[in-house]
Amino acid sequence: MLLAIDVGNTNTVFALFVDETMLGSWRCVTQAQRTADEYAVFLRGLIQEKGIALHSVTAIIIGSVVPEANFNLTKLCREHFNCEPLMVGSARVETGIKVLIDHPEEIGADRLINAVGGALTYKPPLLIIDFGTATTFDVVDAGGNYAGGAISPGINLSLQALHMAAAKLPLIGIAPTQRTIATNTNDAIRSGIYWGYVGLIEGMIKRIKTEFGQPMTVVATGGLAPMFADVVKEINHLNDHLTLQGLAEIYRRTCKANGN
Repeated sequence: MLLAIDVGNTNTVFALFVDETMLGSWRCVTQAQRTADEYAVFLRGLIQEKGIALHSVTAIIIGSVVPEANFNLTKLCREHFNCEPLMVGSARVETGIKVLIDHPEEIGADRLINAVGGALTYKPPLLIIDFGTATTFDVVDAGGNYAGGAISPGINLSLQALHMAAAKLPLIGIAPTQRTIATNTNDAIRSGIYWGYVGLIEGMIKRIKTEFGQPMTVVATGGLAPMFADVVKEINHLNDHLTLQGLAEIYRRTCKANGN
């Protein structure tokens, strides 16, 4: 049984797999100072609710964009699961794809994992949009290789920046508005952020498709993806578990490459 751990800037997600079947997934806030014991307490009850004992986990893979969290997560794997984790980006890991950018070592683990998960599930070429702390636009070419992309501030990050820079503007939750022209401050912020972000997404999709020059399937993932998937008609698929599926596939490819 495989435990896949996706460490993002905002949330950390844990998922259990048997072969290609995901048995369950659980999410907690990413905190670099969270100890291995705290992770174990969090996971033990949730995993046992599924009727699974911790010792059933025989392998672990981690994809992390928060280096400060890696030490305690590795300690969790060693002390509570008796496993040495695979860390995406290390020399031990085989992704099975080429990274066709100027400096391949700079690519974030999440973007690489999404490319693997996307090409596994959908026929390339692909444009994968991940709505997280940052919103990333990643291109997978017809051969299933990572071909580049773009990064923009996430929608919640944009809200926080607006609040911090403008003393009289409140910090509010994001939500679609019925009208673009608002008649109060809160709705004016929601309208500007939400519909402005829809415009950003639609504009980036159009520009990337034009520049790439081939038909592309557009896949949305990440915590805020459902908020935009129905509004942005250019999005073809919504996949909440794309990163976890990519992690599991990278584990399988690494095992195969090592003859396991």
